[in-house]
This record gives sequence, structure tokens and C-alpha cells, in this order.
Amino acid sequence: MTEGHKLQGRILGLDVGSRRIGMAVSDPLGITAQGIDTLQRRNKRTDFAELGRIIHRYEVQEIVVGLPLRMSGSEGVQSERIQAFAEELRRRFGLPVHLWDERLTSVEANRLLRQTELSIEKRAKAVDRMAAVLILQSWMEAHAARGGN
Repeated sequence: MTEGHKLQGRILGLDVGSRRIGMAVSDPLGITAQGIDTLQRRNKRTDFAELGRIIHRYEVQEIVVGLPLRMSGSEGVQSERIQAFAEELRRRFGLPVHLWDERLTSVEANRLLRQTELSIEKRAKAVDRMAAVLILQSWMEAHAARGGN
């Protein structure tokens, strides 16, 4: 292990929507992000129980939640919902939860997926996961550029 690259827990990236939550996890060093199964939302109790299982399974130490801002950078109703969701994550799991500007991630995810051979139906399911990967990857890159912890 090199100095400054201590083994740490994984980081969970979430792209929270009203019907689905796209999810991605980092590798143990916090360098790369990979998509994991998208969570189909049912109700708060079931959604948080499933997130708890994911957090335990991947030994998650931090969570990054995409914050939807208007293109102007201002917050709207959806931003307020996501901030409340992030606060609930902090309360329930006692982990650091970071909000990260996700303005262009769904657009970028759609652009990247259009270049694949996926059917429209499969692409729609993959967008949430890809958006979560992009949110997590961009947060980790910015975090690393600032010198980490």
C-alpha cells in the first residue's frame, strides 16, 4: 500500500428518482465506480431496508447522492426532496452523506447508452445505474483532486 492510499470502505453513489434509485459503488480504494442493480422503489420502509442491505453487503463508509439543480444552479422542489432523503440516510445509517451536483449526469448517461446496442427498454433501465456511476465517479475525482480526506 502506498502512503495516503489506506484501504477504506466503499462509497455508494445514488441517483434518486421517484420510481427508481440508480446505484453505484466504488472499489475499496475509492478510485473507480461500478454500477449495481437499480432499486425499484416501493415505499420508504422497503427502500431503506434494501439500501441497508446494500450498505452492509458492500461495507459502505460514505454515500454520495446526486442533487438535482436547475441549469441556473438554483434549487427546486426535487432538490428539497433529495436533501430530505439524504438527511434520512444520515439518521438511519450514521454515515457521511454528500450531495453532488448531478445536472448533466442523466443527459450524459443517455448519450453514452445511445452509443450501445441496447434496446430502448434495456437502455431506460440502465440510465439510472449509469447516472449513479457518473455521479460517484465525478465526486471521487473532485475529492481526489482536493487531496482526499
